[in-house]
Amino acid sequence: MGLVDASELDTRSPLPGWTGRFFHSENMTFAYWDIAAAATPLHEHHHPNEEVWHVVEGTLAITVDGTEHVAGPGCAAIIPPDTPHSARALSDVRAIVVDHPLRLQLPGSGSHD
Repeated sequence: MGLVDASELDTRSPLPGWTGRFFHSENMTFAYWDIAAAATPLHEHHHPNEEVWHVVEGTLAITVDGTEHVAGPGCAAIIPPDTPHSARALSDVRAIVVDHPLRLQLPGSGSHD
């Protein structure tokens, strides 16, 4: 079993107010996000990966296929593959986002997805 200490991972800031740390398991990609209350909203996009957003702290508005949902601590939003989605912080937010299968084009690496 591998052990990952997220505090030791490099950070990326693909949008103003968004700071992420990323790693991959054999079949999944994990992102630990810190999102400021005044952060630039994440634009609507889609990708072939299933994605799950788990809100750890704060409140996040996440729009999935045109319907906005408000998620607080302990809530998870499940986004099917190829489904349009976007997100915006309603307060300072900490969230863990998991993609399956691996998402090799990570935010902040030149991809707009």
